[in-house]
Amino acid sequence: MRPWLWRLVIRILLVEDDNDIAARLVTGLRPEGFVVDRAQNGEDGYAMGAHDEFDAAILDLGLPNMQGLTVLRKWRAAKRDMPVLILTAHGTWAEKVEGLNAGADDYITKPFHIPEVVARLRALIRRKSGAANSVLTHKDISLDTVAGRVAIAGKSVNLTASELRMLTYFMHRAGRVISQNELMEHLYALEESAESNTIEVYISRLRRKLGRDIITTVRGLGYRMD
Repeated sequence: MRPWLWRLVIRILLVEDDNDIAARLVTGLRPEGFVVDRAQNGEDGYAMGAHDEFDAAILDLGLPNMQGLTVLRKWRAAKRDMPVLILTAHGTWAEKVEGLNAGADDYITKPFHIPEVVARLRALIRRKSGAANSVLTHKDISLDTVAGRVAIAGKSVNLTASELRMLTYFMHRAGRVISQNELMEHLYALEESAESNTIEVYISRLRRKLGRDIITTVRGLGYRMD
């Protein structure tokens, strides 16, 4: 199995006015398990980041309508804490410092290489979730997000691609209530379709393979990995 086939779909907000750069990022990130929503100016980017849930954002600094640093400051003022990767054409020391002081988590300079963007995004998301490396643990469950291997108390467990994606999402957010809509948005790319009971089916399978108590149903709200 090619590794990206099972990986979690990660929702990224791309705020970039250059169509060529945006197309390159979207094309390069999609095979790696990223779903990219794009805003073409600062005002739209701020509105999307302020009201929708994203795992991370790629933010250009030179934007029409509202500059990138202004967008970033307004996000942080609104308590939006998603990791932000700044995309800059200049990469001067002063510009990088200003971006980091405004609340950016990392920066990358144009021209860039897609594998580096992918690596930086994944590192930021792992850091945000409290996981410093590629192996996630919860009680006696371990999940290697690079190799796609799951074990309980050291004993290997076989999961399907969709089960792995769902387990990864829950382990990144242990203790948090996750709604069905959030699971659907993050586990399936925009071009994919899923049946209305898909989430319940996969949660049932995870419980059967990993233990009935691994995921709790919170009535009227969603699910939680305690």
